[in-house]
Amino acid sequence: MKQVAQKKGLKNQRATFSRVLKLITPYRLFVFLSIVSAAVSVFGQLYIPILAGRAIDFMIGEGKVDFAGVKNILIEILIIAGVAGVGQWISGVSNNHITYCVSRNLRDLSIHKIQKLPLSYLDAHPTGDLLSRVVADIDLFSDGLLMGFTQFFSGVLTILGTLVFMLTVNLPIALVVIGVTPLSLVVAAFIAKKSYHYFREQTVVRGEQTALINERIEGVKVVQDFGYEQENLKDFDEVNDRLSTVSLKAIFYSSITNPSTRFVNNLVYAGVALVGSLIAISGGITIGELSCFLTYANQYTKPFNEISGVITEMQNALSCAARVFEFLDAKDQIPDAEDAQVLSPEKVDGSVTIKDAAFQYVPDRELIRNFNLSVYPGERVAIVGPTGCGKTTLINLLMRFYDVNSGSISVSGTDIRTVTRKSLRKSYGMVLQDTWLKEGTILENIAYGKPEATREEVIEAAKAAHAHGFISRLSSGYDTIIEENGDSISQGQKQLLCIARVMLCLPPMLILDEATSSIDTRTEIQIQKAFSEMMKGRTSFIVAHRLSTIREADIILVMKDGQIIEKGTHDSLLDANGFYAKLYNSQFEGMAI
Repeated sequence: MKQVAQKKGLKNQRATFSRVLKLITPYRLFVFLSIVSAAVSVFGQLYIPILAGRAIDFMIGEGKVDFAGVKNILIEILIIAGVAGVGQWISGVSNNHITYCVSRNLRDLSIHKIQKLPLSYLDAHPTGDLLSRVVADIDLFSDGLLMGFTQFFSGVLTILGTLVFMLTVNLPIALVVIGVTPLSLVVAAFIAKKSYHYFREQTVVRGEQTALINERIEGVKVVQDFGYEQENLKDFDEVNDRLSTVSLKAIFYSSITNPSTRFVNNLVYAGVALVGSLIAISGGITIGELSCFLTYANQYTKPFNEISGVITEMQNALSCAARVFEFLDAKDQIPDAEDAQVLSPEKVDGSVTIKDAAFQYVPDRELIRNFNLSVYPGERVAIVGPTGCGKTTLINLLMRFYDVNSGSISVSGTDIRTVTRKSLRKSYGMVLQDTWLKEGTILENIAYGKPEATREEVIEAAKAAHAHGFISRLSSGYDTIIEENGDSISQGQKQLLCIARVMLCLPPMLILDEATSSIDTRTEIQIQKAFSEMMKGRTSFIVAHRLSTIREADIILVMKDGQIIEKGTHDSLLDANGFYAKLYNSQFEGMAI
């Protein structure tokens, strides 16, 4: 079982690496430039020890120093060192360009992916985990990729170049170095195999931790209200301990890289020193050449140390990339048909027909079944029922946030699956119980659905929504900048802004899901009057828990377990004394008469 898991992990790692190479392909010119400049830099660094060895041979014996020869060599060393430095600089610039462009492209892909994902995916995955993949994982991938380009190419070139130089200088000593090389490869392979597994697990647990922190920060008021601080800390400690455990294991295997490779380095250095000294005594090699070899022994083994570290970092980078690719591979929402029509708001008369619709979030739990409904243009349709009966689900289906599993939904006689989602949603104005505002000015937030609106139009919409009064009292009026999600203003004020946003657009159909839930009674009466004006001639779907707000609806749908169990006007449903009457009367039980 363990071997199967290891084979699967290796296969996934190869697949991830292949995809990373595809991301790098558009920058192959910079990759080529990086390799060539790294080769120039490495050649210069490897040729300098030979020149230094020759300089030493020019200084053997008292009074036998060839100053002219040493001077020429020093000039040559300075020129080669300058060329090597320029090559290293060009390589670094190229590597940075490749790394940060790839990271930028990966973030672009991620953000575009979020726009294409179905609501079902976003509902099923914690926001913190998605943030961790798009931000933290791509950052770690970027760091690993940069280290790979910076040290891997130069390390490999240094190893190959050193071997070539050593073979040309003295074959026996070079064979000693080559003989110890497999030990370094075995050590590197062992560390890479172990570290990838733990770094992969580390990224997963880190995502859980980010999701938990994000969730608890958003709900900090609720946590403090219920005195859940200690339990909150326990939940965090559990995830944090798991992250600590797996991180320690990952760090342990990555930390043995340095001492292991240093051990191999010392073996190589000792072998070269011993064999070289014996050959030098017999006159087979000069002191300068022995000095050159000892320098090469250090230069040859040092890249193994660096490459082992690079491999460890690359394991972390690949595990992060795998999580990002997993996110990018998520199934997109069903795209609009190639011949999808654009539903023009001017041609939408407001009629909605639902025929034999069935829907379920989970395959074995049917929520809506055999649902039929005909709504005529301009009708005000109220949807009521107990929690979980399918009210919000019906709204999601009307807006095509989800598609029906069977049956059909039509707007103005056109199946909504044959029109573009954008044009369908432009035909609806939606005010939800959960408000959302972006960071920006009050003006920008109201004009979110109609950016071309003039300032006067925005002000008129705000007046219609009874938001103009509180906006005028703000420090900069309509130019007041509010924080993300409007945390600097009250919940009721946020809802007024969302209502003003819809008032500005005035589409042919409206969806009001507890649109006045956070507004005081006096303002609610005013808003209801504004809604009445706004709903004239427009088909409206009103989801309400306070049944007193829907008395004027043309038709009330009473839902239970995904079905319409009652349908009629407020008075007719009360006269029927059925489920609606019980719901309505239950809101006034215990109240003084």
